[in-house]
Order: sequence, then C-alpha cells, then structure tokens
Amino acid sequence: MSPGGWSCDASGELNPKATAAQPILFDTHRFHAFFTTVATEKLDAVAADKVHRKHARIEQVNADLKDSALAHLPSGKFAANSAWLVAAVMAYNLTRTAGILAEGQFAKARTGTICRKIINIPARIASSARRQQLHLPQDWPWQTEWVNLVTATHAPPRAA
Repeated sequence: MSPGGWSCDASGELNPKATAAQPILFDTHRFHAFFTTVATEKLDAVAADKVHRKHARIEQVNADLKDSALAHLPSGKFAANSAWLVAAVMAYNLTRTAGILAEGQFAKARTGTICRKIINIPARIASSARRQQLHLPQDWPWQTEWVNLVTATHAPPRAA
C-alpha cells in the first residue's frame, strides 16, 4: 500500500436521496480519502485517520479563537500581541470549562454561544437584609444549564 489510505464507516450517507445527476456511489458505506506523506510502515490508515481527526479538532479551536479575541489583535507590537494571545487562550479555556460544567447543549458549544446564552444574562441583582439575590428572567430557556454551572462552581467543599 502506498502512502495515503482509505477510510470508511457504516454510518450511511449524509444525503441518502440519490438523483439521476448524482447517484450514490456505495449504498452501505461512506468512503473518504485522505492523503499523507507518511509511509504506511510508520502509520497505517486507521492511525492516519486518527491524526487527521485530531487536526480537525484543533482547527475548530483556531476558528473559535479567531471568531472572538483573536479577531482584534491590539497592535503591531509583538509583546502586546503575545500578552493578548495568552489572555485570549485563558479566556477560551475558562469559557469552555464553564460550558462543560453547564452540561447539556453547552458541553460542546462554541465560546460565543456560551457567552451569549450563559454568561451574558439579562438578570437583576436585588439587595435585602444585607443579602444579595439574583433575579433571572422568567421562563429563561437556559436556566437549568446556568444552575448546573453555578452549582458546580459554588458547591461546598468536599470533606477530606
């Protein structure tokens, strides 16, 4: 087998409706090709597919960062941009962690979605008898996830 390989899965076609202009190639499997310069003695087709999928994950992280803080690097100075990048990556990691703690649809959501629906909430803070109370919107669709996040971050410490 030369460098490169074929990968298939039995999950079916993404669009099962075949037309005369574009018939289905195989009825039971979906095949996708990938090409690599690594010899098959070093990396077989399954391992190469795993490497390719990991690369696809980091591309999603890069796209998410470019949609947020990296869209506006502050200056032409390397040190300022370096500090901005460090802050952007820390904010990305904290936001993704908040999404995972919130569970549900936010466990795999992009950071913009997490910020828009869980972090930037239209709430009102009221004080009474030296206690503060947060009033969330009535019938807010993401209340359960927000409560999951608050419970996870403000839970009492576990006994040792």
